Amino acid sequence: MRCPPRPPTEQPRRPSAGLRAQRGSGTVWAVALCALVWTSALVLAAAAGVRADRQQAAGAADLAALAAAARAVAGASAACAAADASAQRNGARLESCAVRGPAAEVVVAVPVDRLPAALGIGPDLQARSRAGPVGWTP
Repeated sequence: MRCPPRPPTEQPRRPSAGLRAQRGSGTVWAVALCALVWTSALVLAAAAGVRADRQQAAGAADLAALAAAARAVAGASAACAAADASAQRNGARLESCAVRGPAAEVVVAVPVDRLPAALGIGPDLQARSRAGPVGWTP
């Protein structure tokens, strides 16, 4: 007994030239998307680091000004020495200190020690603060 002949099989369709040119483009798009996500994450991390350093500088300036104002009756040199010690304890560097009567005004600087510093971006962050009796004006 003889088997019936097989029906002719269709040849697999070959992709056209336009489709062959796009082969692997999904990988390129995925890599580009990953690079965009990582870059965005680095930028957000840098912004958060700068914000944290700014808050540290503001806090250090406030505490240094309060320390200087508390010692203002002992003289400008004692007040500024107290402000310098307070700034150092809070991770800052005293840039300037001015005592006028019972009030003190200080400027402190905090080094940018997070991602922007690693990338070589930005100088130290500065903050200014003034402390003294309520209503007192020089």
